[in-house]
Parts: sequence; C-alpha cells; structure tokens
Amino acid sequence: MNKLKMASEKSASRVLMLLSQLERLNEEPKVSDNDAIRQTTGKILHLIQTQEKTRKEVASKSSGGMEIILSSLENTQDLQTTLNILAILNELLTVGGGCRTGVFVSKGGTALLLQLLVGSSKDPPANEELMLHIHSLLVKVGLKDRKLGVKARLNGALNVTLNLVKYNLQNHKLLLPCLQVLRVYSSNLVNAVSLGKSGTLEIMFEIIGPFSKKSTTLLKVALDTLASLLKSGMNARRAVDRGYLPTLLTIYQDWHRNDTRHRHVVIRKSILGCIKNLTNIKLGRKAFIDANGMRILYNTSTECLPVRTLDPLVNTSSLIMRKCFPKNRLPLPTIKSVFHHPLLHIPASGPVAKLYNQPPGVDDVVDESDENEATEVDTENDTEYDEDETGPKTQNDDIETDINKLRPIQMNTRPFDELRAYEYFFREFSENFELHRPIIIPTTPSSLGPQNRRPPQEDLLTPKPDESPLELDSISISKRPEGTSDPDLVCSLGRLVLDAGVNGGSVDGPQDEGGEQAVLEVPDTAALLPLHDPDLYLEMVKSTRSVPAYTEVGYPDYFGHVALNLREPILERVYGVQRTKIFQDIERLIHPSDILDKVVYDLDNQSCPVTDNGESLKFNSKFESGNLRKAIQVRKFEYDLILNSDINSNHYHQWFYFEVGNMRPGVRYRFNIINCEKSNSQFNYGMQVLMYSVQDAINGSPHWVRTGSDICYYKNHFSRSSIAAGGQKGKSYFTLTFTVTFQHKDDVCYFAYHYPYTYSMLKMHLQKLSALRTAQIYYRQDDLCETLGGNSCPLLTITAMPGSSSNDPISQFRSRPVVFLSARVHPGETNSSWVMKGTLEYLMSCSPQAQSLRESYIFKIIPMLNPDGVINGNHRCSLSGEDLNRQWQNPNAELHPTIYHAKSLLQYLRATGRTPLVFCDYHGHSRKKNVFMYGCSIKETVWQTNVNTSTCDLHEDLGYRTLPKLLSQMAPAFSLSSCSFVVERSKEATARVVVWREIGVQRSYTMESTLCGCDQGKYKGLQIGTSELEEMGAQFCLALLRLKRFTSPLELHNHNSHLLDMETDLIETRSIPNITSPTTYVLEEDEPAFLEEVDYSAESNDEIDPDLEHDLQDNHKSFS
Repeated sequence: MNKLKMASEKSASRVLMLLSQLERLNEEPKVSDNDAIRQTTGKILHLIQTQEKTRKEVASKSSGGMEIILSSLENTQDLQTTLNILAILNELLTVGGGCRTGVFVSKGGTALLLQLLVGSSKDPPANEELMLHIHSLLVKVGLKDRKLGVKARLNGALNVTLNLVKYNLQNHKLLLPCLQVLRVYSSNLVNAVSLGKSGTLEIMFEIIGPFSKKSTTLLKVALDTLASLLKSGMNARRAVDRGYLPTLLTIYQDWHRNDTRHRHVVIRKSILGCIKNLTNIKLGRKAFIDANGMRILYNTSTECLPVRTLDPLVNTSSLIMRKCFPKNRLPLPTIKSVFHHPLLHIPASGPVAKLYNQPPGVDDVVDESDENEATEVDTENDTEYDEDETGPKTQNDDIETDINKLRPIQMNTRPFDELRAYEYFFREFSENFELHRPIIIPTTPSSLGPQNRRPPQEDLLTPKPDESPLELDSISISKRPEGTSDPDLVCSLGRLVLDAGVNGGSVDGPQDEGGEQAVLEVPDTAALLPLHDPDLYLEMVKSTRSVPAYTEVGYPDYFGHVALNLREPILERVYGVQRTKIFQDIERLIHPSDILDKVVYDLDNQSCPVTDNGESLKFNSKFESGNLRKAIQVRKFEYDLILNSDINSNHYHQWFYFEVGNMRPGVRYRFNIINCEKSNSQFNYGMQVLMYSVQDAINGSPHWVRTGSDICYYKNHFSRSSIAAGGQKGKSYFTLTFTVTFQHKDDVCYFAYHYPYTYSMLKMHLQKLSALRTAQIYYRQDDLCETLGGNSCPLLTITAMPGSSSNDPISQFRSRPVVFLSARVHPGETNSSWVMKGTLEYLMSCSPQAQSLRESYIFKIIPMLNPDGVINGNHRCSLSGEDLNRQWQNPNAELHPTIYHAKSLLQYLRATGRTPLVFCDYHGHSRKKNVFMYGCSIKETVWQTNVNTSTCDLHEDLGYRTLPKLLSQMAPAFSLSSCSFVVERSKEATARVVVWREIGVQRSYTMESTLCGCDQGKYKGLQIGTSELEEMGAQFCLALLRLKRFTSPLELHNHNSHLLDMETDLIETRSIPNITSPTTYVLEEDEPAFLEEVDYSAESNDEIDPDLEHDLQDNHKSFS
C-alpha cells in the first residue's frame, strides 16, 4: 500500500516537473523545440491516462496546468502535439470534469477550440482524428458554456461542423460527436434558423429512419438535434411544408410495433419530442390532424398504458393530442349571464362598461381566429400535474414600491358633516342606559335619509310591477321523529315550491292527485341544529329578492346541515387519473358516433323542455345561490356542465350549486364542469366536491359530505374568447371532472363547490341569535343600506351592557375599543360565512370568556357585504358586475352601496377619534390550504423590493403581527407561515389596504380560510368542514381576548419592548416569504395566489408556546 502511495506521489511530482518544462518551452518557442514539446505532452498524456491523482494535479489552480496546456495548444503548429494536448484535455474533462470544464471555459478554452476547428478546415481534407477530438471536447464544453452557440456562429464554425456531418454520414465514429455539437449549436434560436436554411433538416432525415437495432445512439442524437432545430417556428414550417410530420408519425408507429421489449423508449420519446415541437405552430397542428395523428397517438398510447415504464411516452402523446385537439366553441349563445339586472348608473370604464357598450350581434363566445401561432401550450408542463409555476420564483413586480402610497393618510378624507348621519349606527355611544325602565335594544331599519331608507317590511312583500308574489303559505310541514322515509316523497322533498302558479306556469312540486299541496315529512332533528328552523327559513325567503325571481327552495337550505362527526381525509390522488380523463375526452373526436350530445338542462332555453325516456339525469339550479346554466349528456353516464357567469359579467365561473335527480344507484356517473377559468385548483390536491342526499336527510343524516373520485382539474379544448379573457387570445377553459356513485334509487342530490350559506340562512341565524340575548348582552341589528337588488345589508352591534347607569360604568362602556368585522364580499367564498357564524355564536354565548370579550370591545359586524351576489349564485361580483373588494378606494353609493356605507362607518369612527383597534375581512382561498392572514406593513413590503429607504421611512409598530401569532398558538387550522404582510399594487383598492392606509387601522387584515383542508397541525391531512370553520371563528374571538393584554395601558410598555426585539431580529434575518401574484383579468385573487407543490405533506414549524411574550421575541422564526 505504501509503495502504491509513493508511486502516486512520484507520478504527481513528475507531472509538475513536466508542466514546468512545457511552460519554459512555451516561453521561448523554437522550431527545434517541436520534438521536445511533442515528447513532453506525450509523457503528460501517459501519466494522466494512468494516474487519477495526476489529473487533479494538472487541473489544480496552484499548478497552473490548465493555462500551460491551453498556451501550448495556442502556440503549437505541430499536428501530433495538437493531438496530444487535445487528448489531455479530453481526459481532464471526462472524469469529474464539471469543475474542470468550468475552469477550461473561464480560461478561454472554448474560443481556442473553435479557432482551431475553423483553421483546420481551411486545408482539406481535415484530419479525422483532430476533428474527432475537437468535437468531443465541444460536446463537453457545451454543458458549461451557455454562449457556445453564439461563439460558434461568430467564429464561422457552424458550417464546418455541418459539412463534416454531410460528408461523413457513413462514418459513425466522427458523425456522432459532430451531431452532438450540432445539437448544442441549435439550442440557440438564431443558430437553429441558420442551420435550417443550410439544409440541416434534410440531413437529419437522411439519418433517422425505421426501426433498427443498429446505431441507436446515433439515431437518438440525430432525433434530439432535430427536435432542437424544430423549436424554431421557421424550421417547423419548413419541415411541415416538406411533409416530414407524416414521416415522423410513420417512424414512430414502426418503432412502437417493433420495440416489443421496450428497450428503446428513449428513441420513441425523442420522435415524439420532434412531433411535439412541430405541433407548436398552427400549420403543424393541422398537418397532424390531416395525417390522422390523433388516432395514431391515441392507439399507441392506449397500448402503452398497462406498462408503467412507458408513461413518458403516454404523457408526451397526451400533451400533443391535447394541443392538437381542435378548439371547440362553448355551446352557449353568449358568455354573458343568463340573468340581467339593468343598472341605472353604468361605470365610465372597465369590464362592465365594455359589456354594456358591446355592439349587438357580436359573438362573444369565440374569436374569429381561434388559434394563434404562438400557443400557450408551449409553456405547459409535460407532467400530469399542470402547475402554474414550474421554475424558480422571480421578484413580484406587483409589490408597491412608492413609499408615499404605503404611508397612512394623515387627514380625514370626508367632511364630518357628511358623516354625521352615521351617528345613528353608533347609538351605544350616546345612550344613557336608564335602569329604572326595561332596556330594549332596537333592531329597526336605518334612518340615514330618504335616499338610503329601507322600505317597511310589508313593502318588501309587495311585488314590484315586473315581479310575481312569492307565497309559501300553502306549504305545511310535519315532522317524522322516527326518521323513516316514504320513497314517493323523496323527489318532491328535493324541490320546495314557493308558488305553484308563478308566471302562469305549473312548477313541479309536492302535490297529491287532487291538486292540493302535499305534506312534507321531515325528521325532527331540531336539537342538532339550534339555530336552524325550516319554518323560519321559509319566512326569511319571503323577503329575499332575486333577479331570476326564484320560486323554489333548495332542500339542504330548507332543512339544514348537521356537521359530520367523522373526519374527511384529503383525497389521495390516483396515479394517472388526469391522463385517463383526457384520453376519454380525446375519444370524443376519434369516435364521434359514441357521443350523445343531448341537452338535458338549459337556462337559455327554458321554454323548450327536454323530453326523454327517463334514462337521463334531471338537473335544476333555480333556487337561492344556485348556479348551473346548462347540462349536456355526452355519454350514457357522463355529463358536461356549464356554469353561469356573474350577473352583468361574462366570466367568474367557479361557484356551483345544483340539484340532480333520476339517478340509478351503483352506477358511476362522470360530471365535467367545462368552463372553469382558473389555471389550477385545489381539486388537483385532494379537495372533493360536496354532496347532500335528500334520502339520507330524511333517514336522519342531513349532511353535506365530501364526495367524488377520479377528481382532477385540467385545461380543455373549449376556446375562451378574448372578450372574456381581457383581450388575450388563444386561451382555453379548464375542466373540473369528478365521478360519483349514488347510493339510493330515485334520490335527489345536491352538489356544491363548498358548503352553501344563503342570504336567507343568514337572516334566519340572526333572528335566532337575537333570541339568545340576555340582560348582560348589548345586541342591536340595523339595516346598513339597501342593495341594488332591494335586499337589506345587516349591521350588528355586540358588546356587554354597562354594569350600571352611573358615570363610571357608562364611561368605561363608551371607551371600549371597536373591532370591525366583515365577511362574504365574494359570494363564492361561503366558508367565510361559516367562520362568521362561529364568531357570532361565540359572541352571543354565555361563557365567562365571551362575557369578558364583550366587556373588552364593541363589535361592529357586517356578516354579508354582498347579499345580492350570494342570492343570485354569483361567484365574485355584485349585481353591478364588479368585484366589490376592489371598490374600497372610491366606492359609488349607487353601484356599491354596501361598500360605500361600510367605509363611511369606518370614516365616522376615525373622525370621532374611535379608530378601530382591529379590522378583519373574512375570505376564502381557493388555491391554498389552512387558515391564514394577510396584513399590511411598510417594512415588509419594502424589503421585498430594491427600493432604498431611510430608517425613518421604515419605522412602524410591529403590533400587526401579534394577532396572527396568537391565532397560530390557539387555532389548530391556522398557519402562521402562510401569512403575509406585503402590500401589492393590485390590492390597493381592497378593504384591508384601504382601511390600513386611509382609516389608520394598523391591525387591518384579511383572514383567508381554505376551501380544501389543512397540511399542518391537528387537522393535517383532513378536508375542512363547517365545524372546523365555526371553530376558527370562535378561536378568532379568543385571540382578540388575549390581544387585549397587549394593547391595554398596563401591558403596553412591556409589549413595546418585545416588539423592538422583534424588529431587530427581522432586520437581521429578513425572513419574509417571497410573494408572487400571477393575476389575470378574470382570475384576480383577493390576495396573492400561492400554488403549492404536489407534495403537500410538509410539517409546519409552528409550535404552541405557553409563554407568549417569549414567542413574540422569536416571531420572525415562524416566517419561512
């Protein structure tokens, strides 16, 4: 062993000696030294080939070996010396050559090789061994030198290599490295175009061909080179014009048939790579269809499906077929909503103005030229999971960089005389609370003035001239304590009719043969639903005004939902499910005769009822919050579903809520919602749709349950017009597909995007909550304003009654800080209403903590900011067709009354010196798990940019972090690591930012609740339910109670010192999450759209620490 070591050291010292000798010869070159240089380089080559340590010595920086060798290569004119040096370099860059290649490039080795290549080609014939060495080195260098293609073009080396390929097609030894170099060259687009003009495509097709077991390595390189060349649109058009696409399909079929043992999968995938690049252009897609490419790839892929190792072929084939699938028109007369609500005041600009100014007769469903040359599929991920972001995240350009826009506005934005009318909503600040008379807290409508006064209750029940009365008096209800059911009543129970003769027509309803109203029998489960009363719900529906003038009530809303006791795990995605669904879609094109294409439900054509033989499902969405526009039966047990746009809009398709009947039990039904717009969804990460079975409810299980298998969300072949996509052309819709097996015959089932929570349900809950009022609770309900649709917007005031009517208790009562809460500005985010329900129930409870909370704060709560949107089944907008959470900067009293008056309340509070301590707007998030918050911070916003600011510009109290920190310790669904306090330009008109900047509320938040489930904490791996959402609302109250100790004068000094420590830590670490917000015209998220990885099982670092103050010092560690 020692002898080997000594020999190795001797060889290393010898190579250093030889390098020194070579360096001296380079400094004083003489003709007579050629032999010496040749011998020296030969000896170095021998040592390098036999001793690994010698390679390390030559490549080490201390030896300067690389510089000496390159200098010798540059100076020598001797062929053998040149060959020796090239062989040395090949040895150095072969084994562990990554770092060595980098050194070689940095020392100018690339340019030297290219000069040698061009120089050697001037005296034909070129030495084959020399060309072999040079190209072998260029292949290795190409991995490190990204500018190799540019250097080669500037040195004139492209044609040299191309000519070598052209004249050595049978010399595979030289041909292989030359092709490899061409592949590197063609990665540069300019080079690819130049090579294409020089006939490279034709040469490649002389090399590639049918199945053969010979020269497979050469064929693979040729195919990869061809694929690289075809990334150029010009080359792709040239290839299509020469008929190469059918040739490639034929070659692929041949390899597929003959490669029975699947030993050449890489070659087959390379052929598909060439086809994929050809079909990036419109001409290529047409040629693919004309060459029967869809059927060829479908058949070959189907044969590959049973073999897991062939998945790369199936996935690439699937991508090509999806790309080439002819764009279809969405089967609608217009993408505008079926329902229309005329606006008295139309905005001067924006989407609504464009909608109203659209010339008549314009086809807004599809563009004249549907496909662009540059298609969006070019950037699509080849994997089964179509992620929005596959590369590293870049800095978000949406982050606000103007310090002036981040600073709070120091002056009131409205004269106080304009705000004086809002004193009515703050009567608690002026009430004397005389205890010698009964204390009555009124719940009367508001009295802001004639223009905002809500009509008396009896006026609400009087129909407008263009409306029919809604009557429910004919419906009677009896309870079945046994929980048994009559099968004949199931279908009638599924649809409760408000008026059997609305608009002169007869509506299916629970009637007997004599035409009299049937008795609806339901199990008595009132004990499970203390805040739900079916009779009261129907009464609430009477005063709810909808644009479609709904005449039916959804059974789940009528009877109610009891939260499940069991946990519903996040669905594990079945491998290959998306691919299977896409193949089934492709079958529609290949086997069109199998498609029924039968319309079974259509809001656009209600006068033409569908007649069938009872084999089709029956659909309905004509009830409060319902959304389903059209249902098309495409196969016996498969249906395409189309959602309705928000009223006065032509997009926002996400929320759905509809009824299904006439099903067979034990049959797998596939449902495809085909006009989704978002580019990704939690349905790809374990979320399931919700289903409510009327049969189960009658049997004593009135639950919304997560259901569906084979769920996935993917881009489809239905074209989205530029009118709906904000001017962008070539966009497609997305499909949400799920499969359901029904359990009961003749059942009636409801499906929903999330747990429904209607406006009538809110009114019912508020009335039930008011009955819980005790002598210790101050509860008042006002009507803030009337919406565009004629519905009231409730405003609640909740606090504790003063201990007595003497001065001190009254003074303490009036000095309580205000907490302002709101929810449901976006109708489709029903989870926010369930969180609000949990908050309200806790505030009205009799627990000591609830009483302490009421004694600590005065709560002003608007539980539903967008009643009209909720009632009419919108996903995001109000009847004005606008996102109300983008109107807070300058709300219009006519178009956005709820926002206008909500902001006025806050402005009044600021003007009277009662700026809220906390403002929180409850929301739902469709693309993230857990519950989390967004707040506002100058410091954390600036840290995400390159803006240089002084220390005084970044001075702020870090108290905005306290409430999220508290929630992370108390609420199991809350994730501190998902929180962000960055202000973005696109969010400057949202409630959170406007209340922070204009009202001066430091603790201004949006609280986002997942629509899916949790990936951390107690509920990790579980889908979220109403009990968890209500628990979150209650935990928010408890966090506010703990917040009191950090905002009271006694605790303020200690709290500020901890915040200073936090600030120091934050400045040192700046451990703030990177924020990205890929927003589009139609897909604006209320907050940044965080897309998770497919693997969502990462542990959270949040831990509960009983010593909260110590945690506050280490707060920054929770932000990763």
